[in-house]
Amino acid sequence: MEDKIFSVKDEDFEGSALEVFHFQYHSNSIYRSWVDHLGIAPSKIATLQQIPFLPISFFKTHRVTTTEFEPVAIFESSGTTGSSSSRHYLKSMDIYRKSFLKGFEYIYGDPDQYIILGLLPSYLERKNSSLIVMVDELIRKSKHPSSGFYLSDHERLEKTLNQMQNERQKIFLIGVTFALLDFVEKRQLKLHNAIVMETGGMKGRREELTRNEVHDILKRKLGVGSIHSEYGMTELLSQAYSKHEGIFQTPPWMKILLRDEEDPLSIKQNSSTNEVKGVMNIIDLANLYSCSFIATEDLGSLLPNGFTVDGRLDKSEVRGCSLLTI
Repeated sequence: MEDKIFSVKDEDFEGSALEVFHFQYHSNSIYRSWVDHLGIAPSKIATLQQIPFLPISFFKTHRVTTTEFEPVAIFESSGTTGSSSSRHYLKSMDIYRKSFLKGFEYIYGDPDQYIILGLLPSYLERKNSSLIVMVDELIRKSKHPSSGFYLSDHERLEKTLNQMQNERQKIFLIGVTFALLDFVEKRQLKLHNAIVMETGGMKGRREELTRNEVHDILKRKLGVGSIHSEYGMTELLSQAYSKHEGIFQTPPWMKILLRDEEDPLSIKQNSSTNEVKGVMNIIDLANLYSCSFIATEDLGSLLPNGFTVDGRLDKSEVRGCSLLTI
């Protein structure tokens, strides 16, 4: 099953997802308890829309694992003040590496064609960050001597960017949102050969801004035509990427469904022509040894050419919330 995940075709996705569902129902005690709590018979699950999704909050309160194993690593979210952190227990680091490398190649091509620069100070300062593992491996795959992490040395980063720009090298700058804004606050660059990607996250470091406001500032100050975005989280081993206008694409083994805000067990029907809005459920087949079916708290829209992330679910307005605890 593990070998099939990263070669799955669109026409085979439903069958693969159903196979993973039955595997996880039988081998993941937390997920099985959740499905049983909902009164859903696994034998009657025949479509993607019928698969039960585990609330993402379970990664904060339970050890969500499929099969019994001693983890080779534990990814942990940064959390916010007064909140607990999510933990993702990894049976194999190889699955994660395959997922983010193949996902990056699917959207951007081989990382060795870029100089990859990481501006991720808040992540470098703590342990167990999945994002640091990903960017570190991309830097290694880049094989360029100027690729690397830049903690708070903005002058060195600016010098590197200008030098690589003058040499017409392809630059890939990936940074947490507040760090990118800090970097450009007193600078004006013209990075014609650069991809600039923000990973989200202000973490109380700066005034909260909308994605469009952030992108407008970064485009103006860095001299690029668009800002790219990464949509990832501790609870997922795969990422989606946006090249422009906040419209994200997923790799073939990852899919977004939308549930009804009023009825958390109702999946909305996709449309090939119109925008559909709802709360995001994510299928990530790379989560083979945790849970591949995650009910997030993000609001989203499905479009004919991808999806957007529109905000967070206001928990004070969640209907049917008694269904979300066991």
